[in-house]
This record gives sequence, C-alpha cells and structure tokens, in this order.
Amino acid sequence: MAVISLDKSKIPLFPMLLTAFIDLLGVGIVIPVLPALFLDLSSGIFPQNFSVSGRAIILGLLMASYPFAQFIGAPIIGALSDRKGRKPVLVLSLIGTLIGYILFALGIIYGNLWILFFSRLLDGFTGGNISTIYSAIADISNEKEKIRRFGYVGMAFGLGFILGPFIGGTLADKNLFSFFHYSMPFWFVAALCFINILFVVYTFPETLKNKINIKMDLLIGFKNTARAFKIPNMRTLFTVSFILAFGFNLFVQFFSIYLISKFELNQNQVGKFFAYVGIWIAVSQGILAGYVSRKLDAVKVLPPAIFLLATSIIILTLPERYTFMLLLLPFVAIFQGIITPNINAAISNQAGQYSQGEVLGINQSLISLSQIFPPIINGFLFSISIDLPIIFSGICTILGGILLVVFYSKNKWRKFSEI
Repeated sequence: MAVISLDKSKIPLFPMLLTAFIDLLGVGIVIPVLPALFLDLSSGIFPQNFSVSGRAIILGLLMASYPFAQFIGAPIIGALSDRKGRKPVLVLSLIGTLIGYILFALGIIYGNLWILFFSRLLDGFTGGNISTIYSAIADISNEKEKIRRFGYVGMAFGLGFILGPFIGGTLADKNLFSFFHYSMPFWFVAALCFINILFVVYTFPETLKNKINIKMDLLIGFKNTARAFKIPNMRTLFTVSFILAFGFNLFVQFFSIYLISKFELNQNQVGKFFAYVGIWIAVSQGILAGYVSRKLDAVKVLPPAIFLLATSIIILTLPERYTFMLLLLPFVAIFQGIITPNINAAISNQAGQYSQGEVLGINQSLISLSQIFPPIINGFLFSISIDLPIIFSGICTILGGILLVVFYSKNKWRKFSEI
C-alpha cells in the first residue's frame, strides 16, 4: 500500500474546479447546437428528405448516449482512482474528453452520425471524472470543508451551465463570422480541455494517501447499482440521491418546453432563463452552502432544503405570466444549490477514508442513470397535462425527503469501508 505525504493546505483547487467547469460547459454548449444541427437541412447529417420526427428520435438517442456512457464509466473511473491515484486517472479521463470533443467536431464537419455517437459515448464514459474530483477534495478536507469545497464545484458547474449555451449559440452562428460553424464550439471546448490537462499535469499533486486494490469490471456500473441498494449504511443515501436527481432532471429537462408551451417564449428568452437559474445555483453552491455548513451538519440541512425545493418547484405551475417566474426560480436554484453539496458530503462522510472514489463513483453512476429516462416520462406526462411533469418532479423530491427522514440515521451504521 503506497503512502504519500502532502501538505493539504497547499493543494490547489483550481485544476479540479476547471475540470468541473469544462464538464458543464460542454453540456451547456450542446443545448443550442444539437437541435439546430439536426434540424438544419444543409448540415449534411441526414438526407434532406429525412423526416423531422426521425431526426428528433435520433437526437434523443444521441443525447441519452452521454449519460448512459457516464452511468457505465463513472464507477470505473472512481474505483480506478482509488487504485491508481487521483492525478493519473484525472489526466486520463481529460484526454478521453479531449478526444471526444475533437471527434464530435470532425463528425459534424464530415456529417458522420456514427462518429457523433462514438464521440458522445467516449466523452460520457470519461466524463465520469466528477467522482474523481469529489474524491480528491474529500482526500484533503474534513467534514465541514467538504461541503464548502463541494459547493465550489457546484459553483463551477453553474458557471459552465451559464456560459455554455451562450458560447455554443454564438460560435455556431455563421451569420456573425463566416468561419463560425456548428463544429466551432467543440473545437473551443477541446482547446480548453487541453489547457486543463496542462494545469493538472504541472500544478496538481496526488492527493490519495492510501491506494487500495479494487477489481475492475466493465459491468461495474450495473453491479454497483444493485449493490448501492444492498449496503445497509449507504442504501438510504444512495436512494435519496437518485430520487432527488431524477426529480430535478424531470424539471430541468422539461422546463424549456414548459416555458415555450405556456408562455410562448423564444429560444433566446429560454436561454436567458437558464442562465438566470445558473447564476443562482452558482451563488448558492459557492457561497450559501459553505455558510450553512458552518452552522449545521449536512444531514440536518437536507430535509428542510428538500421539502422547500419540492414546494418551490410545484408553485412554479401557478403563475400565468412568465415575469412572476423570475421571482420564484431563485428559490428553486438556492435550495437545489444547498442540497447538492450536502448530499455529496453526507455520502462521502459515511463512506469512510478508504473508499471515496468507489462510493462517489457509484453515486455519480446513479445520477447519470437518473438523466436517461426523464425525457421519455416527460413526454407521456405532457400529453396528459402541461403542468404534470413539474408537479411530478416536486412529488419525487418530496419522496426523497420522506425517505431520508424516516430511514436514515448517520450514527446507526458502520462505515462503508468496514462492510
């Protein structure tokens, strides 16, 4: 077992935060680019007589391929970081992400759908590095510091989500500059990813003190999903984390459709709404979560924040004018911004010292799984009522809070590493 000595106070967070920022920047860039690319008859992706419904179905499959690959890759990346160390795994995953963006840009240029799918699968698989980021932060943080620093990661996510759609829409608009193209946003993110690799290689020291030998398995994502609900001291937290992520994805993935259908907003207005929400999430995770963590334990913070989030989501169905949504959305963003770092910290704290990568990888895998099915469910619920997807999102959130309150006690179970 290798032991590494390091001064935790001197370990820079910037490479980890930059990685998180680029992860969500890439996700945000896709939002305005892919629909326009697939519906543009001149893009060369499909024959011009290919039906709109067919394009939409394939677009949905392409978008689902990323979280599906992340579902498989996240626990592998996380477990590998426990075995080989945080730094080499982070570098390897970033190289995979870099190649994924380059291939996606080339797939657009050559109009090759198979390259597009392969690149998204590769990027999704290596994009599971968020578990490695959380693990590295857990290595150098006590229980209180975890919440604050996990909040910084959430703030980096929020900034990426804010800038991603703007950058994607701008760099893909050839009306601004003749050399702008659908592929340009992905070349841009690839360049940022390359810079990030240099930062990690030259400024980020290894944070893992005790490396453990974990057996690797390509099916570990499926096996760990089953395992997550069998571990006595973890299954409640994993279940709550999955339900909360599932409920919030029901809301996020449907919200743009809701705004367009109910208030007849255009894409530009919808983009501003998402940026507005992203700003509040960044503020809440980067500032409020750290303040709350100094006052209350993570498990004590979660129940009221969960129930307030559910209430805020359901209330969004009441306004008849979209301007009132501007007053309500900050509450959704703030409560979600408090919940995310605290649920991650609760899971990390319960895992113990020696299995951070594995446990956070399992959690990231469950979160990825929660992103695959909401579009299908939302389509069915939307056919019944425009408000039903939003209401169902709130109900799922309430269910997660009830499960946490009724079944979880942080002092009842042994640490994960003792199982």
